[in-house]
Amino acid sequence: MTASIQVNGEARPLRAPTVAELLRQESLDPGRRGIAVALNGAVLPRRVWPETALKPGDVVEIVKPFAGG
Repeated sequence: MTASIQVNGEARPLRAPTVAELLRQESLDPGRRGIAVALNGAVLPRRVWPETALKPGDVVEIVKPFAGG
């Protein structure tokens, strides 16, 4: 069985070792302004994304701006 995490309410295989790499896999630039990340209910400061390891069962919420109304 493949280890998994939850990203914005959706189960996904755990393929990224860190939060920054997860953002890249989601086609998001970790350096882009306006993105926020919470891991297991706690907001993560941007400076720790590259070193924050993901583990099976983690719950990640990614908030990003979008166009429209």
